[in-house]
Amino acid sequence: MRIALCGSTRFEPLFHDWNHKLACAGHTVYSLSLFGREAKDAGKDDKKVVTEDEKITLDLVHFDKILNSDAIVVINQDGYVGFSTSREIRWARMQGKKVYWYVQSNEYEPWAGDLLNVAAATGVPIG
Repeated sequence: MRIALCGSTRFEPLFHDWNHKLACAGHTVYSLSLFGREAKDAGKDDKKVVTEDEKITLDLVHFDKILNSDAIVVINQDGYVGFSTSREIRWARMQGKKVYWYVQSNEYEPWAGDLLNVAAATGVPIG
C-alpha cells in the first residue's frame, strides 16, 4: 500500500519512526519534504524557517503525495491536529483515501497499527 504521513512538523521523531515501521511492513511511504517552521513560529526550536511562498509550495507537493497514495496516516500525538493537517485529512477524504490515526480519534476510524497488524498476521508485505 502507498501511504502518506500527515501531521505537525513538531512530531518529527514520530514521522521517522512510522516511516520506518510502515516501510519494513512492506508499504511505500511518503513523508514530509522538510521539517520546518513558518516565520511566525521561528525560534521555538532549531528547525529551518520557511517563507510563506515555500510553505504554499510544500503544502501543494504534499497534497500530490496524498493524491498518489492509497491511504494516509495522521500523526496526531496527544490528539493534536492543526490547520494544515486538517486540510490534508479533508483532501484525502475528498479523494476517497483511507484515513488511519496514530492516536485513534474514535472507535469508527482505524488505528495506524492496523497497517502493521495486517502484514504481521498474513506474513505477506503489503506494497
